[in-house]
Amino acid sequence: MKSNVFLFFGVLMFSSSFLFAQESRVYKEPKFHLEWSKPSEYPDRIVLNFGQNPSSEVNVTWRTNIDIDIAYAEIAIATAAPRFWKNGVTLLAKTEELDASDVLDAEVIANYHSVEFRDLLPDTTYAYRVGDGERWSEWFQFRTASENPDEKFSFLYVGDAQNYILELWSRLIREGFRKAPDARFFVHAGDLINRAHREQEWHEWFTAGGFIHSMIPSMPVPGNHEYRAKNQDETNQRIRSLSVQWKPQFTLPENGPKGLEETVYFMDYQDVRIIFLDSNRDHQLQAKWLEDVLASNPKKWTIVSYHHPLFSASNGRDNEELRALWKPIFDKYKVDLALQGHDHAYARGRVAPGENIMDGVNMRDLTGTVYVVSVSGGKMYEIGDDWTDKGGQRDRIAENTQLFQVITVEGDRLIFEAFTAIGELYDSFELVKQDNDLNQFIELRVRAVPEKNNSNTIPYKD
Repeated sequence: MKSNVFLFFGVLMFSSSFLFAQESRVYKEPKFHLEWSKPSEYPDRIVLNFGQNPSSEVNVTWRTNIDIDIAYAEIAIATAAPRFWKNGVTLLAKTEELDASDVLDAEVIANYHSVEFRDLLPDTTYAYRVGDGERWSEWFQFRTASENPDEKFSFLYVGDAQNYILELWSRLIREGFRKAPDARFFVHAGDLINRAHREQEWHEWFTAGGFIHSMIPSMPVPGNHEYRAKNQDETNQRIRSLSVQWKPQFTLPENGPKGLEETVYFMDYQDVRIIFLDSNRDHQLQAKWLEDVLASNPKKWTIVSYHHPLFSASNGRDNEELRALWKPIFDKYKVDLALQGHDHAYARGRVAPGENIMDGVNMRDLTGTVYVVSVSGGKMYEIGDDWTDKGGQRDRIAENTQLFQVITVEGDRLIFEAFTAIGELYDSFELVKQDNDLNQFIELRVRAVPEKNNSNTIPYKD
């Protein structure tokens, strides 16, 4: 009799849970008060960026209200002794006021402060803090690049954060930090937020990353969502301006074409030249600059990052003119890897290594540029057409999946790994640099979890 009672209650509990699971759930978005994103006397939005030479140049930027018009950064070589700061220096910050009180969605006045740390020692851990002499941040640490070009290092690459930033992107960037805590920097392939000038969304982006932004340098490019009309006049004239926060809040290398500084730039990290492009505008101007930067490139590896993909992951989003302009330059100078965003799905593929390849060698052995499209935020698109008719070969896709990528370089080897937001290995390959400057391609996705698509994941659309 007792067993029948337990059976009855077990069936009842199962039935109740099953019925509960079938209830339609409506998502409740968080509400943020306007004051939540306003600056104060205390430093916030502290973010690191590299200069052109990361072995000796690191920049820090932060924000306060306009009452703080004099600010400082203190820096010292970090040691295990807590009073490492005794051997440090205090540097006066450059301060600029951002008055965006008349800019739609921004409506803020703030002071941004920045310091360029120069003449740093290579392969050294530094500690720094920022403040006004009375109100200070905590001490943060970062490490400069090594002067040994073959020394192993890793970095993280993410596609569009853009939507549900604090809600969903936070788990992604934090899982990335947990998976690769020694990563030396982040590459952000555009669309960091959804509405270019919106203070709340920038506050979400900085809050989601938290101390990670203050310890691992961010190297971003603007996406199309970093461009938007600032007021009704610009709307009427169909003008889209770069986010008013972009240049005040990031201190990026100013080695790009005149007029595109801090949106187009490059840095040399050990034996890798990483080139950042703005796919929103001035494509021809950038093409000439890009050719110059690649022609004088002394590094073994070359990586480019930009927002609009040359090989799209989704239908109706092909960038044919951009591909026709930039791809021949990538091919000519044997760019190894292209890190892209914009299409909210995952696609990874490659192109042939070019002409003048000996008979009997095929794409399984050697490869030209490997192209990746990835998404890190919570907004998703469907996968589109293959790349074959556009001159590429697509090898791995994903739908409805938040991803981050860890890229590791050591001497003649580059390993690419894509991970889901819960840390599953989703994709992987290896490039091995050959004597003729071509790359051997080694497919490693067999180690990864099965393909994720709209049919085998929790439905994105209701």
